[in-house]
Formats: sequence, C-alpha cells, structure tokens
Amino acid sequence: MITENGIVTQANKSNAWIKTTRSSACKACASRDSCGIDENAEEQIVIVKNTLGVEEGNEVIIGLETKPMMFLTFFLYVFPILLLVLGAVIGDSLAPTLNMDRSFCAMILGFGLFAVAFVIIRKKQSGLSQKDEFKPFLVRKRPVSDSNHCQMP
Repeated sequence: MITENGIVTQANKSNAWIKTTRSSACKACASRDSCGIDENAEEQIVIVKNTLGVEEGNEVIIGLETKPMMFLTFFLYVFPILLLVLGAVIGDSLAPTLNMDRSFCAMILGFGLFAVAFVIIRKKQSGLSQKDEFKPFLVRKRPVSDSNHCQMP
C-alpha cells in the first residue's frame, strides 16, 4: 500500500479534504510531469471519504492500494505496446494475402491497433476514476503528540 501523511483542512460527515505535501517519491517518479500535479506545487488537496470521522486539523495517513496502481500501470503503458506488437505481427502475416509490402502492412496495422489502445483507454478512463478501489482512502488518524510528557524538572 502507498501511504502519505496529511492534515485535514475541511471535513463533513461524508468527505474530508486532506492537504498533503509532495513526497520524495513524486520527485523520482517517471510520470511526475503527466500526472496532473503542478511540478512546483509542494502541497496538494486530496478528497477522501470520511470513514474515520476526522475533523479539521487532524493529522491523518491516507493510502492507495498497490494492486489497482499496478493494473493502471499495465493498462496505460503495457497494453498499448502489446496492441502495437500484435498489429505488427498480424500485418506481417496478412501482407502476402493482401499483396502488400510486409513492412508497410505491419506498420499500418501496428499503428492502427496502437491508436485503438488509446481510444479504449480514453473510454475506460472515466469509469475507472469513479471506482472506489482507484481512489485514496483514510488509513488512520495520526496520534497527537503530547509535548507535556517530556518536561524537564
């Protein structure tokens, strides 16, 4: 599970608005420029379901399951490449039947299926973003540190 610390900036019975600070993982991520987060922004607001009854000012930990992230990674990066290769292989084997140049036919079908992959991704995008398994959630409230515990005599 991927976790991040945050502070509740606003909350009601159903939702909580969590302010998080960009972690070092964001700086090392290969998709940091295309994920929709401003590169210069150090903070971001994430809206999650208020399953723990948090209130404004609470420190919390939010999480995102790894399995859905792995699926999205496959779907966005590997799926288009697989269709590109599949199209090229099909085009190469169909070329003699169609009396076409093998390379040209492989290129046309490869790029064609590559484009189809992006159409499929675009159509699935809104449906996936509505599913709870692809959304961050509250893991737990962080304990409030009691500074009166360590008093010097």
